[in-house]
Amino acid sequence: MEFLTIVLAGLLGLGSPVGTVFDTAAEKAVLSGLHSADNLTVRMDNSPNYLWFGGKIDRLRVAGRGLYLTPDLRIDTLELETDRLNVDLDRLREEGSESLPLFLREPLQGAVRLVLTEADLNRFIQSPAFLEQVGVVGEQIAEGTPAEAQGDRYEVVNPRLDFLGNDRLAFQVEIRDRRDGESLQVRVNSGLAVISGHRLELVEPKISLGDRELPPKAIELIAKAVRERANLQQYEDRGLLARILKFSMTDEAIEVAGFIKIQDASAPVSP
Repeated sequence: MEFLTIVLAGLLGLGSPVGTVFDTAAEKAVLSGLHSADNLTVRMDNSPNYLWFGGKIDRLRVAGRGLYLTPDLRIDTLELETDRLNVDLDRLREEGSESLPLFLREPLQGAVRLVLTEADLNRFIQSPAFLEQVGVVGEQIAEGTPAEAQGDRYEVVNPRLDFLGNDRLAFQVEIRDRRDGESLQVRVNSGLAVISGHRLELVEPKISLGDRELPPKAIELIAKAVRERANLQQYEDRGLLARILKFSMTDEAIEVAGFIKIQDASAPVSP
């Protein structure tokens, strides 16, 4: 939904070009909402084109390679195609683009394909911004006490993802004690599976802290937390229905394909 918001917010500034010039202007408008992009193509199918200025598009197609949402977060490949779009542009301009569903005059449906590489994900999780966000989690793992009691004592360092192919991955990270320099290494080896198109689950996970492997009961608690948090159904009360139709992981990248439906959260969401 965030990328769609970037696309629509960028298109708000379009003037009144026509034909292929309209598509070129649309690409530049979308690029203005990204940090950068290696390649981006935007196609807005309308007959006539000026219908967009009333917030209507018969079909929107976006294809991108090397899309940087931030300097550290890169999407290798993104393909998006929507059905008819009908947006209340005046309201979107007045109130901002933080909540896309509120500005749709009718539900928006589309298909999306996404590719994330191991190299790009490692660059992201090793960035200072990400490490700062996960630092609190590291403190809780290291000492099992509330984060506020630990202050800035612990830091998360050297995170790394390794794609193993066959929908499995390995993850390792160190939790370092700033006080004495001691560190605890956390290792995870697990398969990933999408259940019923909306829930991500760990498959035969193995987790170790230092040289100690966690017992099955502890691992099950972690797996349960993943099931609950990595569940697309939690977004349905915000007007987003999403289902994953394809999920695969090679030793280099993750590919995800599915469909989305976005509507006003006050309206019932149905498959």
